[in-house]
Amino acid sequence: MILALDTSAAVAVSLVDGEAVVASRSTFAPRGHAELLSGHVHDVLAEADVDGADLDSIVVGTGPAPFTGLRVGLVTARTLGFAWGVPVRGACSLDALGAEHRDVTVVADARRKEVYWARYADGVRIEGPHVSAPTDVPVEGAVVGRGAALYPEVFAGAVAADPDPAWLARVVAAQVATGALDFPLEPLYLRRPDVHGVPGA
Repeated sequence: MILALDTSAAVAVSLVDGEAVVASRSTFAPRGHAELLSGHVHDVLAEADVDGADLDSIVVGTGPAPFTGLRVGLVTARTLGFAWGVPVRGACSLDALGAEHRDVTVVADARRKEVYWARYADGVRIEGPHVSAPTDVPVEGAVVGRGAALYPEVFAGAVAADPDPAWLARVVAAQVATGALDFPLEPLYLRRPDVHGVPGA
């Protein structure tokens, strides 16, 4: 039983048992991560009639994404893992869309007229994640992601979609099954925050 969270775009929570999605919630609210995430977790667990003691692990998307929303998901996952005594594993959020759509270029909104992107073959990431101007993305095959839909003149025919945490759970479960041990919880920002440096420097 895996509780999966992703706040790289939508505020999304899924409870996954094997291949089955037991319960899920998702709301696209770019500035509502802190207000919505704990409620979504509560609702998903309540719908499935389980609690933290029933979980085997927590999976959380590590981005790439803007700083604030991503931080909410990572801090929440770590806090719940500590409270419930279950392992917390991180994975690139774009991998959820890559695994779901298989042979695809995944494009997410990076703001500042830029996008985050990665390429996948048979569901496995083969390039990225990177951040660049939309016109600098070397597209091969189909394009999926909310970021691509913002630039239809560049990504014609793109399918708008956000990472589904259930697919993120499946990606991590498959890697665990092969003996993988490294699932870092460091956020993938790919660039420095807007506010940085030493005051007065």
